[in-house]
Amino acid sequence: PLVRSEKRAHDRMMSDVYSKVRHASEVHRQVRSYAQSFIKPGIKLADMCEMLENKNRELVKEDGLLRGIGFPTGCSINHVAAHYTPNPGDDTVLQYDDVMKVDFGTQIDGRIIDSAWTVAFNPRYDPLLEAVKEATNTGISAAGIDVRLCDVGEAVQEVMESYEVELDGKTFPVKCIRNLNGHSIGPYQIHAGKSVPIVKGGDTTKMEEDEMYAIETFGTTGRGYIVEDMECSHYMKNFHAPHVPLRLPRSKKLLSHVNKTFGTLAFCRRWLEREDGGSAAINGTNGRQEKYMGALKNLCDVGIIQPYPPLVDVKGCYTAQYEHTIMLRPTCKEIVSRGDDY
Repeated sequence: PLVRSEKRAHDRMMSDVYSKVRHASEVHRQVRSYAQSFIKPGIKLADMCEMLENKNRELVKEDGLLRGIGFPTGCSINHVAAHYTPNPGDDTVLQYDDVMKVDFGTQIDGRIIDSAWTVAFNPRYDPLLEAVKEATNTGISAAGIDVRLCDVGEAVQEVMESYEVELDGKTFPVKCIRNLNGHSIGPYQIHAGKSVPIVKGGDTTKMEEDEMYAIETFGTTGRGYIVEDMECSHYMKNFHAPHVPLRLPRSKKLLSHVNKTFGTLAFCRRWLEREDGGSAAINGTNGRQEKYMGALKNLCDVGIIQPYPPLVDVKGCYTAQYEHTIMLRPTCKEIVSRGDDY
């Protein structure tokens, strides 16, 4: 282990990275504060995402891969836990009785801030939200250099499952969604290889100095297990994508668009259909991709791009999420995305 003076020297050397991470975090706080002002029953999810993402681009001063949005805005509702954002033509409207997870990211120089909260208007869901917020805070407290990943999961589960929620006269225990996890974060790599479980009995691998983690927990009134379902909206180039010779001109064109606009950052169909194709800095106003679905499927089939369909628990149940990004500096644990709101 580093002695104290070495740790301080190391901190100074890393201060450039730290400042980028903190700047991206401050943008996240300001964007979500803006979003919280207009997220109300009756808003169209596509409009909500558009407003949030445009504010994100504005405040981070979007500049292609150098700085911009970290990944598509998740606005998964009720039994849908994650990886849902409206595709073009989806007119879903937020309802008073919905439980929506708002999960979005910012990035500067590939340093991604991943943080999420849950929106519910009906107070009957308060115990569910409380359970998940407390579980996430417990996970953050448990995390640290040399801490085993499984120990974080065990601490989270104990808190989460101490809650119950009453809906329509029926009492539901709050369960952890056992196959959802927090994750390490690397430059331009939202899931960098380590998973932070939210139930006991997991991986004994330890967290290490200078790692960044998204600590996220999911609670549910359902069965506590998610599967992939529904139309896919989220896609991401495989970080270790093979070089595959592509025959189809449309696939080549789409891949070159993805490479220059998103690199290995996640993207969604809505962005491909924007006039800037996802980045005004890179594409100006002629970035819109036309008739791209076949090419996108082809790139997925050959393993260059990975589809990330929505993750759902059993229909009729309610899921909630809270998430923060933390930085394990040699001298301290910094909860970079923490704000006055959560």
